[in-house]
Amino acid sequence: MNRRIFLRNGSLAGLALSTFSLGACSTDKTQTPAADAATPNGTPDTADTFELHETTVADLQQKMASGALTARSITELYLKRIEAIDKAGPNLNSVIELNPDALTIADTLDKERKDGKVRGPLHGIPVLIKDNIDTADKQQTTAGSLALAGHKAAQDAFIVKKLREAGAIVLGKTNLSEWANFRSTRSTSGWSSRGGQTKNPFILDRTPSGSSAGSGAAASANLCALAIGTETDGSIVSPASCSGLVGFKPTVGLWSRAGIIPISATQDTAGPMTRTVRDAAVLLGALAGEDTADGVTKESNGKTQPDYTKFLDANGLKGKRLGVEKGHLKGASDAIPLLKAAVELLKAQGATIVEVEVEKLTDPLGEAEYDVLLYEFKDGVNKYLATANASIKTLTDVINFNTQNKAKAMPFFQQEILENSNKLEGLESAKYKAALSKSHNGAKQALDKVLADNKLDAIVAITNAPARCIDLINGDSGGGPGFSSPAAMAGYPHITVPMGQVYGLPVGLSFVGGAYKEAELLTVAYAYEQASKKRVAPQFKAPFVG
Repeated sequence: MNRRIFLRNGSLAGLALSTFSLGACSTDKTQTPAADAATPNGTPDTADTFELHETTVADLQQKMASGALTARSITELYLKRIEAIDKAGPNLNSVIELNPDALTIADTLDKERKDGKVRGPLHGIPVLIKDNIDTADKQQTTAGSLALAGHKAAQDAFIVKKLREAGAIVLGKTNLSEWANFRSTRSTSGWSSRGGQTKNPFILDRTPSGSSAGSGAAASANLCALAIGTETDGSIVSPASCSGLVGFKPTVGLWSRAGIIPISATQDTAGPMTRTVRDAAVLLGALAGEDTADGVTKESNGKTQPDYTKFLDANGLKGKRLGVEKGHLKGASDAIPLLKAAVELLKAQGATIVEVEVEKLTDPLGEAEYDVLLYEFKDGVNKYLATANASIKTLTDVINFNTQNKAKAMPFFQQEILENSNKLEGLESAKYKAALSKSHNGAKQALDKVLADNKLDAIVAITNAPARCIDLINGDSGGGPGFSSPAAMAGYPHITVPMGQVYGLPVGLSFVGGAYKEAELLTVAYAYEQASKKRVAPQFKAPFVG
């Protein structure tokens, strides 16, 4: 979850002034970043000497097919990269745990290939997944919380099972904002009590954004071929934008949520975080499907595609009609010129652009959305913990553990969101039902109306402002444009694509569509990506100094 959404729209707005401090992080725009962070040998690492630098799934498959690389050699290269970049050098701290069986799995998949069996485009491809997704192996699943340290799931999450069936290698788990950034109103994105602070790979004192911070930083830094994050409101698209990635939050129901530590049954979903739209499309189709353990996936019957890459068309913007969020075209944000340039490029590629006002309809729903999340978090976490292989069995147990271990579990911020959620009634509450109707149904109606009235194929906007400073004392700072909430509340698909940089910090362009319009969004997002080519690999710049 992206806490900044609630600082802007929700019931936490009254706290915004106390969280606008940028702490010790310099914001002097006349300065340039200091010298690149050094690798262990003392030389700057621009990442372009890495053998798998910016490689794609298709590249890796071609190299394995030719015999130039194997699943094992690819896995070894990424493991060495993690050691050099994540654990040393810039010390991104994006990977919370590595899978000790990764090389053994790679050997098995190499044997299958040698025997003539290739499962598909993910065969032998290393993937990092967020540490709130169950894996039935030697890895823990903790949501970054010390309260769940040592917890090992009894069975794979549905999407992990699909990953393994497709031949992917679960390389490890990524750090996240603890409890998916749903612990405190003053939390810091990318920090967890188990994993510590993840850094932004572009400028190291900037936030990687939350809560899929580790997945975003790792994929951007070329620590894996693909990464998976989860989102309730902004937690895929925001870190993807801040790390210069493609991030795709699918329609709620396209991917199963079974086996994922929850916030909201209404808004939660996992999704791809990749360096290209094509790779996001590969992963999207491979993990889609109905799951009896997640009833919402029944709605996806007949609406998913096993191969979304067939919708990728470099000329896909021709004849399309796109609505640009009017509120993002004015103001003081440094991201606005990027949006205006993107709009001109969309026009040049054959799209018709009309101005629309979505946020005027959805911003007033923010307080109701927050209430929904509070109610659903307690219900969902209690259900998850009740069957988990852990001594912690309830949200009350989590709160008590944190209180008893305050020095380690809560050194920087508290757990008032957990406490407020725990005080609430169940989902039979009239207040919950009213909030759900207002936020979820209201957002769907708003988006459906704007899309239909303007005959739009998608809505475009600034995903979020450039990354702010990491501040463990005051927490995340708010302010600036952001567009995660409309699609999040409605449960609709949202893809972000790199749009450019401001002072060396990436900014993403959002494409939002109606329910199960993933194929259509991929078409326009791919066409924009191919025409703009705005993805830039990070160079691990040291902090700005004034």
